[in-house]
Amino acid sequence: MGVSVDEFLDMLATLPEVEQGHGGDWVSLKVRGKGFGYLWERTETVGLKATIEEQIALVAERPEVFEVQFTAGRFGWVVVHLSGIEADELLELVTEAWCLTAPKVLVDAHESRR
Repeated sequence: MGVSVDEFLDMLATLPEVEQGHGGDWVSLKVRGKGFGYLWERTETVGLKATIEEQIALVAERPEVFEVQFTAGRFGWVVVHLSGIEADELLELVTEAWCLTAPKVLVDAHESRR
């Protein structure tokens, strides 16, 4: 069980137009200039955009894997400990974070290719 930082970075390659930016100890993840996640390689954690409902459910279900990062507007960001998650579940979460952020036309094009 668990996903390495390199495996997580490979997942990002499956999503169109992901931009990575470096700032201190973290890597920002954006699509068309809008953020949907962060990676902290040192702690092997990822912060991902989610709905507030999903944030609450994930943290309640497995607090050893997920923790509240912050809320902003209608979104609840969640920290994911890479060592505690399966690759398929993480891919689903990062794809959802991307879909919550990317323009509809880009999401529709991506969904039609899947």
